[in-house]
Amino acid sequence: MKSWTVATLLAGTALAVFLTVHYGLAQILQAVGQVGWGGFILVCVTGMGVEMGLGAAWYVLMSPYRVPWHVLLFARQLRDSVSDVLPFTHVGGMVIGARAVVLGGTSVRIAFAGMVVDVTTELVGQAVFVVAGLAIGIGQLRAHAATAPYAPGLIVSAALLVAAAVAFVVLQRHGTRLAARIAGRFFRGAVVHTKAFSLALDDFYRRPARIVLSSAVHLTAWIASGLWIWLLLHLMGAPADMASAIAIESLAGLLRSAAAFVPASVGVQEAGYALLMPVFGMTPDIGLAVSLLKRARDLAVGVPVLLLWQAMEGRRAFSPLETS
Repeated sequence: MKSWTVATLLAGTALAVFLTVHYGLAQILQAVGQVGWGGFILVCVTGMGVEMGLGAAWYVLMSPYRVPWHVLLFARQLRDSVSDVLPFTHVGGMVIGARAVVLGGTSVRIAFAGMVVDVTTELVGQAVFVVAGLAIGIGQLRAHAATAPYAPGLIVSAALLVAAAVAFVVLQRHGTRLAARIAGRFFRGAVVHTKAFSLALDDFYRRPARIVLSSAVHLTAWIASGLWIWLLLHLMGAPADMASAIAIESLAGLLRSAAAFVPASVGVQEAGYALLMPVFGMTPDIGLAVSLLKRARDLAVGVPVLLLWQAMEGRRAFSPLETS
C-alpha cells in the first residue's frame, strides 16, 4: 500500500470512530438491532438485486463478445467487494474485476476496454441520479442550518460530475488513443498494447444503442440502491419516504465519488449519512446505523466472493502442475 493510501485509510478510520463515539455507540447498535437477523438477511438478498442490475449493465456492453452473464455478475460483485472490503481504492477493484472476466475466457483487451466503457456508462447513470437526488433534496438542504452553507458546493459538484461523464464519453469516442494511454497509466501492466486497446474501445462505441442502454440500466440500478436505503430505514423504523431515501443515497454517492481515493470510503460514508439524515428528519445515529448495516452486508457477501476469487486464482496458478 502507498503511504497516501495508508494515511487516508487511517484518517477515515479515525473520523468513523469519532462519529461513533460522538453520537453514541449504544444508540447506533439499538437502531441496528431493530433490523434483526431476518431483516439483515433481507438486506443482503435485496442488495444482491442492486448488484444484478449493475452486472446487467455490464452484460449489455459485453454480450456481443459472448461473455456469459454469470461471469459478469461475479466480476461486478468482486469489483465492489475488493473496493468495499480490502484496503484498495476503486481502481484496484476495477482491475481485479476485469481480471475475473479474463479468467472467464475473455481476451485482455476486450475485458479491460469493456470495463472502462462500463465505468463510463455507470458514471453517466450516476450523474443523472445525483442531479435527480439534488433536485429532490435541494429545498431541505438549503433550509437546514448544517447543510445550507454547502448547498452551492453540492450543486457545483453535481455539475462537475455531469461534465466529467460527458468528457469521458467524448474522450473515448473521439480520442481513443489518448484514452488508451490514460487507461495504461491507471491500469499499468494490464493494458499492454495501446493500439489494440484503442481498437477495442472503438468497437464498443460502434454500438451506440448499447452505450445508451447500459447507461439507462445503470441509472435503474442506482435508483434501486436508493430504494434499498429506504428498506434499511424502514426496517429500523425511521420516518423516511422513498423520495428522501433516493435523495440521501444520491448525495452520499456524490460524496463517496469525490473521495474515491479513500479506501472503502472509510469515514466518508459514515460522515455523509450522519450529515444527511438530519436534513430529512432523522438523527445522525440512524445514518451511522445505515452505514454499519451496509458494511456488514459488504462483509457478509464480499468475504465469500473474495475467497472464491482466491480459489480461482490458486487453481489457475497450480493448473500446470496438475496437467504435467
